[in-house]
Amino acid sequence: MSIKIENLKYIYMPKSPFEKVALDNVNLEINNGEFIALIGHTGSGKSTLIQHMNGLLKPSSGRIIIDDVDITGGEVKLSDIRKKVGLVFQYPEYQLFEESIEKDIEFGPRNLGLEQEEITKRVKKSMEMVGLDYETYKDKSPFDLSGGEKRRVAIAGVVAMEPKILILDEPTAGLDPKGRDDILAQIKTLHIKYKMTIVLVSHSMEDVGKVAERIIVMSKGGVVLEGVPAKVFKEIDKLESIGLGVPQVTYLMRSLKQKGFDVSEDIFTVDQGRLELLRVLKENRK
Repeated sequence: MSIKIENLKYIYMPKSPFEKVALDNVNLEINNGEFIALIGHTGSGKSTLIQHMNGLLKPSSGRIIIDDVDITGGEVKLSDIRKKVGLVFQYPEYQLFEESIEKDIEFGPRNLGLEQEEITKRVKKSMEMVGLDYETYKDKSPFDLSGGEKRRVAIAGVVAMEPKILILDEPTAGLDPKGRDDILAQIKTLHIKYKMTIVLVSHSMEDVGKVAERIIVMSKGGVVLEGVPAKVFKEIDKLESIGLGVPQVTYLMRSLKQKGFDVSEDIFTVDQGRLELLRVLKENRK
């Protein structure tokens, strides 16, 4: 499955005193199996864009094509599209409501009209996919879990619908460092092991540097940069001009380079930085 967006424009409250152009001539393509990071400051249009990807919002103009089907033509059942494109909103744990984790996760599959055997199968599989043991957690209340565990239950509820594309809006927001690392690791597993196409909305350059294969940068309702992390993170001045930055380790490497150290500037994760500094130390000892 792929997502193609052509000349997309969206206006909030058109023809009113509060009219606002949220998206303006957006063109992009997300290919099957990619791990995309969508970044931008508050108000850049990220959340508005992803709500178009499964038909929650209808464009003011332009087209959205999912798996070669134009979903803006009015002839497509959007419920069918939402089975293929799963969307996890920011702070999804606020949407948990059932008395047990199993009941919460099975809510979506049950609404698909599936038999109980298939529902249970999906619950077990989705819990495994997000790193929660079925027998250990199925009868627990979701409200007795840690923040990171609640987040994983909420993601499992969407994964149980078996989407081909999973879109996550700031999935690490509000979590402590361990919770953030756990969620990112599970999302990466969904991509690698289960071949899911991932669109990760984030403002954390560190998170993006760890997991994304390609980055799309938005500002003022449009796409201003896109490419692999190494390419995008070289555009420090441009990113800073729109209120963003690069990972702290990238700033460190740039500073060391300016001071005469022979280090690579194509570093955007702490692990990469550690290995690069060890390499430089080893070279200097020779």
